[in-house]
Amino acid sequence: MIVTLHVCITCRASHPVLDGEPVPGARLHDALTAQETPEGVRIVPVECLSACTNGAAIALSAPGRWTYVYGHMTAEDAPQILAGAAAYAGTTDGIVSWRERVTIFRKRSLARIPPIG
Repeated sequence: MIVTLHVCITCRASHPVLDGEPVPGARLHDALTAQETPEGVRIVPVECLSACTNGAAIALSAPGRWTYVYGHMTAEDAPQILAGAAAYAGTTDGIVSWRERVTIFRKRSLARIPPIG
């Protein structure tokens, strides 16, 4: 089953951005899509994850699995984000054990949402 890595491409991460410059969320999306996407993961840009003061924000979700929202992400975090997404894709319920989670997922979790149904 494919899991979705949502990336808030409008996120300013609570910082002023000069006109014409890409916002932090867009830079994060570009950094993620510039690398090889792990098997079973698709990267989807979204307009807003309503985590503006905790941006740049991402979310991992899939049917029947726990959804996670993470914040304070940067373009430099792209390799760890993709590694964390790959670990999430390798689960049946969305729960990656604490010790197996990438460090940024352990430290920057904003929400854990139960599966529907």
